[in-house]
Amino acid sequence: MQMWMKRRYELQTASGARRQRGFTLIEIMVVIAILGILAALIVPKIMSRPDEARRVAAKADIGSIMQSLNLYRLDNGRYPTQEQGLRALVEKPAVDPIPNNWKGGGYMDRVPVDPWGKEYQYLNPGVHGEIDVFSYGADSKPGGEGNDADIGSWQ
Repeated sequence: MQMWMKRRYELQTASGARRQRGFTLIEIMVVIAILGILAALIVPKIMSRPDEARRVAAKADIGSIMQSLNLYRLDNGRYPTQEQGLRALVEKPAVDPIPNNWKGGGYMDRVPVDPWGKEYQYLNPGVHGEIDVFSYGADSKPGGEGNDADIGSWQ
């Protein structure tokens, strides 16, 4: 008889342990509420990151282009003309004034496009100084604010 009661106790304990393995509806609802609160706080901060990263990438590209233009000027005594454009950094210009000391292989592997998929703009003489390299930003139009603001070598 004792053996039978002991076995029954073991079965009840084992089945009770199985019941306690799952989560209650309230526990699941609390976890979902916590995740919702975290998402509401974190998602807005993360969503602005891609726009910020594009602006930083554009500034880095412009810095690289400006360094290449300065090397071009050191070798050739002048910046590429407006007509020659940034393409003069990749292949030797065929339009006058043809540079005498153009570096074989170029000053850049390729002319980058801005993070919005548009070509960088080049002005010689530039409005903000001797030369200007810039992107019109997300809207591809002059001026603007925030993501639409122009990003240039004068900044």
